[in-house]
Amino acid sequence: MIVAASELTAITNARVVTPDAVRDDLAVCVRGGRIVDLVPHDQVGNARVIDLLGQHLLPGFVDTQVNGGGGKLFNDEPTADTVRVLTRAHARFGTTGLMATLVSDDLSIVEKGRAAVDEALKTGDRTIIGLHIEGPFINTERRGVHDPDKIRRLTTAVAEKLQPLENGPTLITVAPETVEKGTIRSLVRKGFIVAAGHSAANYDDIAAAVDEGLTGFTHLYNAMSQLTVREAGVVGAALDLEQTYAGLIADGVHVADASARVALRCKGPDRLMLVTDAMPPVGTDLETFELLGETVDVANGICRDRRGALAGSCLDMAMAVRRMMAMTGCDLVAAATMAAATPARFLGLERERGAIKPGLAADFAILDHELQPVATITGGLTAWSKNEDPLH
Repeated sequence: MIVAASELTAITNARVVTPDAVRDDLAVCVRGGRIVDLVPHDQVGNARVIDLLGQHLLPGFVDTQVNGGGGKLFNDEPTADTVRVLTRAHARFGTTGLMATLVSDDLSIVEKGRAAVDEALKTGDRTIIGLHIEGPFINTERRGVHDPDKIRRLTTAVAEKLQPLENGPTLITVAPETVEKGTIRSLVRKGFIVAAGHSAANYDDIAAAVDEGLTGFTHLYNAMSQLTVREAGVVGAALDLEQTYAGLIADGVHVADASARVALRCKGPDRLMLVTDAMPPVGTDLETFELLGETVDVANGICRDRRGALAGSCLDMAMAVRRMMAMTGCDLVAAATMAAATPARFLGLERERGAIKPGLAADFAILDHELQPVATITGGLTAWSKNEDPLH
């Protein structure tokens, strides 16, 4: 659809979702894979014109938590080829940047995953942007479907052995109450982004971790100590500490509508970000899959293990945008911010992606009038198009 070359291309007749408003009077000018200008639609000059026929042009989505997709689980085969399966699967739904995510496993798998993402980054796959190590440094009391035999304590000695990616952000989820004092600070100094999750911490535990450099919360409300009358827990800390970010699985199952509304009011769209926590069924018609030796059933888009516990999701980012709007009543600008600009800022990538404004990468999610995916543009090139997909 768009050629990343020296030729100036103008995307016109679109409902352009800018950081401030939905505009139907703008053309987005792209050259060499980057946005060079936003101009009135009747002032595109000699640029090559692409007419979107009134469809929506959103910033490409950034997902910080992708365990799987396209039938693959990253833990099972932590290779660059698996990363490419994940990026292709999620590109069908407007995602132009994702963090390949490992659930709790042996440290050898963590190292293989790190090497795989580094390799994928070096080969030029723009949709992979980093690695999320979601365990094994979590609390067994809040493990969810993580294998209890894989969970271990994060000591300073173990932290010294962990290395971030060479070429992209590395996010690590920990239970702060189980981590030796000073360890989070040492991880941040090494270049890790640290989030709290799968944690039974109290408010003071979280506040101390934030003082050491923790900046995020993994899937808010889920697998963490709750807000109660005399102890705020992880949930209360996440809602109260304004400088932190929090991910939210907006599938209508993991989080109640009212809870999503509370989170949005407390954090605002600039600190709350949409995540999928996606599993292998995304982009497929799988009805079951294996999660580290446990069978997970998929019914009505919901993933549950044989105990009935939620096991990630079948959510995609375009669906997360639609459902967040339905759950909270937020507008499209706010939903797009939570799906793109906020996670990009959390990862330190706001100067590269996350919004439709000059200087950033030409990463776009093109959605129709009902906010269903039509095409995904990554770095000015078509990553996926409904017209070219044999499944449509």
